[in-house]
Amino acid sequence: MSDPASNHHHGTILRVAVPSPLRTLFDYLPPKKPAGKAMPGVRIRVPFGRRQVIGIVVALADATTIASDKLRHASEILDDEALLPEALTGLLEWAGRYYQHPPGDVWSTALPVRIRQGTALNAAIEMWQPTTDLETASTQLSRAPRQLALVLMLLEAGKMSREEILGEGFSSQQINELANKQLIASEMQSSAPDEPFVRTSAPLNKALALHAEQQAALTAIAPYHNKFHCFLLDGITGSGKTEVYMQLMADILASGKQCLILVPEIGLTPQTIARFTDRFSVPIVAMHSGMNDTERCQAWLQARAGSAAIIIGTRSAIFTPLRNPGLIIVDEEHDSSFKQQDGFRYSARDLAVMRGQREQVPVLLGTATPSLESLHNALQGRFTHLRLQRRAGDSVPAAMQVIDINNADPQTAFSESALLQMRQQLDAGNQVLAFINRRGYAPMLQCLQCGWIAECDHCTAHLTYHTRPASLRCHHCGEQSVVPSACPGCQGRNLNTMGVGTQQLESYLEAEFADVPIIRIDRDSTRSKARLADLLAQVNAGEPCILLGTQMLAKGHHFPNITLVVIIDADGGLFSADFRGQENMAQTIVQVSGRAGRSERTGTVLIQSRHAAHAILQQLTTASYHDFAVNLLAERKATVMPPFAHMALFRTETDKPETGISFLRDIGAQCTRANTAWGSQIDCLGPMPCPMEKRAGRYRSQLLLKGESRAALQSMLNHLVETIEAKRIPAKLRWSVDVDPQELI
Repeated sequence: MSDPASNHHHGTILRVAVPSPLRTLFDYLPPKKPAGKAMPGVRIRVPFGRRQVIGIVVALADATTIASDKLRHASEILDDEALLPEALTGLLEWAGRYYQHPPGDVWSTALPVRIRQGTALNAAIEMWQPTTDLETASTQLSRAPRQLALVLMLLEAGKMSREEILGEGFSSQQINELANKQLIASEMQSSAPDEPFVRTSAPLNKALALHAEQQAALTAIAPYHNKFHCFLLDGITGSGKTEVYMQLMADILASGKQCLILVPEIGLTPQTIARFTDRFSVPIVAMHSGMNDTERCQAWLQARAGSAAIIIGTRSAIFTPLRNPGLIIVDEEHDSSFKQQDGFRYSARDLAVMRGQREQVPVLLGTATPSLESLHNALQGRFTHLRLQRRAGDSVPAAMQVIDINNADPQTAFSESALLQMRQQLDAGNQVLAFINRRGYAPMLQCLQCGWIAECDHCTAHLTYHTRPASLRCHHCGEQSVVPSACPGCQGRNLNTMGVGTQQLESYLEAEFADVPIIRIDRDSTRSKARLADLLAQVNAGEPCILLGTQMLAKGHHFPNITLVVIIDADGGLFSADFRGQENMAQTIVQVSGRAGRSERTGTVLIQSRHAAHAILQQLTTASYHDFAVNLLAERKATVMPPFAHMALFRTETDKPETGISFLRDIGAQCTRANTAWGSQIDCLGPMPCPMEKRAGRYRSQLLLKGESRAALQSMLNHLVETIEAKRIPAKLRWSVDVDPQELI
């Protein structure tokens, strides 16, 4: 470890980011027999304890404080050139400091697994392909169904790597047996081409006519094609934000530059790729966690080489290197999934803005429901605010109505008015969307004799009752158990479910609307990539149906035949313990409502609530989201909450709750002493147990820091983190710090 206070050794020193929980760089001497030039940004193999690990050279120095007899030589330099461009390297260094995270882990997050493991940048990959036709394979493999299935998959896919084949559930033995039978063969294929994509002056195939607001947005962005500026494209659902994206991208691509598009969900990636593939005649790659290591590495290499023109990915794609960056788009910028919730807790949206500044390219944040942070930046003039307030084509925003369900049957979940309107729309040949953000059959199993409730042994949470298969599951730690036949408390057999989830609603709707398909889309029903695509294709076929789903359906999807949306329970965020609860609830309602009436058919949205007179719900139905957000900003300003203040959250996880509280109390005392010494004003709230105190068998506590000055908060965090790392941490205690937390629960 390095410390500039004194110098023990002089000469070339390599400062290396090593995968480690320590927030420091490690000093090494160059390899005794260097096979390449040590420079910042290259991978290097180094001895670390008793292991050999792969790190990244972050900087070169001419001195170190490590004693000469303790200083070790690196083993091997793996690259001839830096992995990442200078601007992206600088972004990683900044992000590590800002989010108070170990540099080795920051670099690990930014690189594909194969690159982290030492795979050469120009390494060839063994690709398997069929050497027979369907008829021959069916004849020869009539008694080997799994081998036949593998050949059929290759006939459809063309070529696949061994890892991709294994990822689909086949074995190396099956691959080898087919190779011995000469029904499949392999060849070595280059990881990625070295040349940039071939630009064309007319990459846009099916451009649509723009309405005046869309054209005004494009005109406003045009002067910034070759320099940084951030734009907030604030457009109501169905207003044509994607068309603005694509016509802007056409100009960028025509100049030979690449476009990086971030989307919040893996589920949105295939349909986004399909839309861009249909429009652009250029290479497109995806980057998301649903890909295997080989696929992800190849896409990363193509982006780095510049051969991929459009890169579409989820949160971590913000770290993808681009040879010729030209534009960064963050779609649904408000979505909380852009914030990593464990490990390296970065915000991909915020890093997109910082990256655009370093790469000198424009950044476009698109959404129908801007986060209050982005809206505040736009209203303050830091971002250019581009508003689309009319829908594209002839469609008009859906009419919204709040329905009081205080007297409704809690087990049916639907009011009589909702059921009547659902039947009317289905009989008219339309489709209906029923939304509830609660999967499973029921959120609670209770004994009606003694009041026992099924709870997770490892979390402060109820177990959710699932019917397919029948089980009790914790949605926080993944624990599963069998459904008891009798109450564990009183041995009574009067067990009953409380509340409803998607599975129960599916059963109810199948009985109530037996003449139409009920298509349920949630995390349980879409565990495979193909399953989600099949369900969406069924909806897009246009036949009358009821689409039942969770948050997965709240954004990005275009269902032109849906004319009625029923929001089952809109009350979740009205009284949330999290200060963002009402903001998130309003965003969900507006986003789900936007699925209705997206073509020439008019749409209706029914919002069911037991607090129908609540001011928030009334405002959402009578005013725009923009007006709601402006009012909420005024409340945040009055209470000095983000974006008018900045936060950091220290959390602990321990086997004993008092250990975490004591640890955080010491941090709070350090903060108070520093406030007095520095004259700073950083508020400490806590320590206290987290709202969910126990998760996965660990007790969780938190300490919230808040200050109006971002710089003052960062100075305090630097001091506190340094103090923590210098002290002895209690055994079995894990601590973390979350800068700009999105969730306090």
